[in-house]
Amino acid sequence: MKFLSLLAALLLEQMRPLREGNPIYGSFERYAALLERQLNAGQQHHGLIAWLLAVLPIAVVVAAVYFALHAVSPVLGWIWNVAVLYVTMGFRQFSHYFTRILHALRERDIDKAREYLSRWRGEPASELTPSEAARVAIELALVGSHRHVFGPIAAFLVFGAAGAVIYRASAMLAELWGRRRDPEFGDFGGFAQKAFYFIDWLPARLTAASFAIVGNFEDAVFCWRNQARAWARGAHGIILATGGGALGVKLGDTLHQDGSLKFRPELGLGDEADVDYMQSAVGLIWRALVLWMFLVFVVTVAHSLG
Repeated sequence: MKFLSLLAALLLEQMRPLREGNPIYGSFERYAALLERQLNAGQQHHGLIAWLLAVLPIAVVVAAVYFALHAVSPVLGWIWNVAVLYVTMGFRQFSHYFTRILHALRERDIDKAREYLSRWRGEPASELTPSEAARVAIELALVGSHRHVFGPIAAFLVFGAAGAVIYRASAMLAELWGRRRDPEFGDFGGFAQKAFYFIDWLPARLTAASFAIVGNFEDAVFCWRNQARAWARGAHGIILATGGGALGVKLGDTLHQDGSLKFRPELGLGDEADVDYMQSAVGLIWRALVLWMFLVFVVTVAHSLG
């Protein structure tokens, strides 16, 4: 049933994508903002309480609804799983930016590519060269595929629909609270960041391993072992280093930004990024997804046969 749930959710998401800024995510972000206003006294333990109030009630409700529906009919439980996966995962939550950047670079319209990239990453991109724009787009696509596809799938396979909800909610709180560093906010977001680190520890490594298997395995493993630690955000470093090695493209490295060069560790191996490597990144992600679905299918069949 989990294989069919994943397959149905992926097909539904391709036909009718759930975009960023949708009402469901917007409601959760407003709820998170309310908890922050009411509970933030600048300490990490206040963030712990807020995180529990933000994540656990939703997960409990999702699990309770599933068991109630499954008790009535397994088909109803399956439909609920598909609905939850549709909300918590999907390529189309980020791929529209990538596609527009790829088309703009292919048409040599660097200004339009920079505009889309700036919207996507939430940082200025007006000084990036075409190669840098392609490089950053590949990085965002690899991380996005993990956050929006492989991570939720891994959580769903282990803990069911409630697991996918916990993963998505935790990822959002890590972005909303964990990355804020203004003095008035204090250390409120510290727990959200730590919680997602542990929740994402295994999924991130499974994603990286799948990139290595469907790409250049030797280079991917080399980059994972020798480059990932240099990246500021550990899970991202593993995914980007392995993805760059699997593709045979250079990621990370310096960028033209804010009137100077912004230093970043070098990740991956091979040539400079361009539109062809952007297309190769799409292929790598889809091959990894096929691998995941094949393994889930094999396990499902083996389980059904006893």
